[in-house]
Amino acid sequence: MSNVLTAKERTEFKGSNLTKLRNDGNIPAVVYGNKNDSKAITINSKDLSKTIKEVGRNGIISLDVEGTSYEVMLSEYQKDALKNRVYHADFLIVDMSSEIEAQVRVELVGDAKGVKEGGVLQQSIHELNVTAKPKEIPESIEVDVTGLEIGDTLTIADIKGNYKIANDEEEVIASVLAPRQEEEVDDDIETETEVETSGQATPEA
Repeated sequence: MSNVLTAKERTEFKGSNLTKLRNDGNIPAVVYGNKNDSKAITINSKDLSKTIKEVGRNGIISLDVEGTSYEVMLSEYQKDALKNRVYHADFLIVDMSSEIEAQVRVELVGDAKGVKEGGVLQQSIHELNVTAKPKEIPESIEVDVTGLEIGDTLTIADIKGNYKIANDEEEVIASVLAPRQEEEVDDDIETETEVETSGQATPEA
């Protein structure tokens, strides 16, 4: 899915200008790639959030920079954890006919049989580097764990899709571990303390 995001070219780079820009509800950003020179731009914060919700983290965005349109993906972004808002973004211009690499999150779906039997589901990998044409890069990779019993594992080799995964095929994505065994205390075991006395003097009367 693609959506249009409007941007303006940015010519002011002083810290004070960037602060005012952010206070006005905008975000400084950069668009680059596919043999194009890097260009500093400004986008509206709310428009970016809305677009990401609609197309997804790895979705294709039609970025309109003052009349010039680019097909882009959100490459990176920096977020203010305290204010919970993006304060800088990088957009990668993509060639829709060429493969690119992107990070895709891994989501476990289903209720594992082993968990119902008391086992513990463990997810070892939360993101994968995949290579594919832009429109074939998924928003997330769902891994069905329903059939996993205690002691079972799912690896990279178990994932199928129209993309290549950079990770080794033997890497474990998820597994069901046996429940922890509580240590049993044997009440019948007695600890004996032997005290040996030798050459002990007898007090004189």
